Amino acid sequence: MAGFERLYKDGWLAIVHGVGYDQPSFSHFSSMAYWHTGAPNSGAAYGWLGRLADGMDPAGTADYLVNIDSHQSLAVRARSHVPLVFDDPDKFLRTAAFEEESALRAVVTSREVGNPTQRFLLEVANSAENAEPRLRQACAEYRTPVDYGLVHFGLDKVAALIAAGFPTRIYYVAFRNNAFDTHVQQSDVHARLLTYTSDHIAAFLHDMDRIGRADDVCVMAFSEFGRRVAENANLGTDHGTAGPAFIAGKRVKGGHYGRMPSLVDLDDGNMRYTTDFRRVYATLIREWMNHSDVSAVLGRDFEPLGVFG
Repeated sequence: MAGFERLYKDGWLAIVHGVGYDQPSFSHFSSMAYWHTGAPNSGAAYGWLGRLADGMDPAGTADYLVNIDSHQSLAVRARSHVPLVFDDPDKFLRTAAFEEESALRAVVTSREVGNPTQRFLLEVANSAENAEPRLRQACAEYRTPVDYGLVHFGLDKVAALIAAGFPTRIYYVAFRNNAFDTHVQQSDVHARLLTYTSDHIAAFLHDMDRIGRADDVCVMAFSEFGRRVAENANLGTDHGTAGPAFIAGKRVKGGHYGRMPSLVDLDDGNMRYTTDFRRVYATLIREWMNHSDVSAVLGRDFEPLGVFG
């Protein structure tokens, strides 16, 4: 993790230890839903980033939320905002047969809304129609000497949109396909994945510094759960509980936060979490985004970690 090592030595990286929650789920789908909503076992309809956007901008400014992935994450689902979701900018365009074009244009230009479902479809269509040419142009024209590493999982596209002056306040990107789910032959695979991740994040922050935007961005990286302490029979590890989270940026007070879980005082082979994951969220909500109503986003108040000066 040479990229993270440079960030840490420069004081740009905060490592938050033992991050988790009570009664953890070992299901990818359930645990990720808990992290995305910031509300374990609640069945919440909106994501914590979506609720944050609604609280900070109730009017629903266009392009306030951008999700770079093949599908929309629950984390950015909002009541008042329509997230801009794309994967490959070159493919972010609508194609249709000649006979279909007039109907598609009518969907975008229509102002008659008969029900909430129709309103939702109209908002999505308008968002995509308005963003399509600007987004593809921004990504096509962006040039940087910074090497984003062997695996690009989205921050290079974030850099292009920031450089183009997009009004986005919240970006959400994902490392695809459960890559870190290392049940088999973990050692070499995990090392490579950590290299790819730290190189990509460090490159993004270096690129933001290059264009004079380092003071305007921070990156929070997390996973839905950690791994069990003991190795399994396949030289890998299985779904666990507590794990680290990372907050990186020029305005971060680098160092260690929270308490590293014990490797001997285990709960059925799993580490006992020491930091509620919503404290990490509260830190970003209050200290970074300067939004005071943490309880409106997370259901109740949580103490920030003091990561930002």
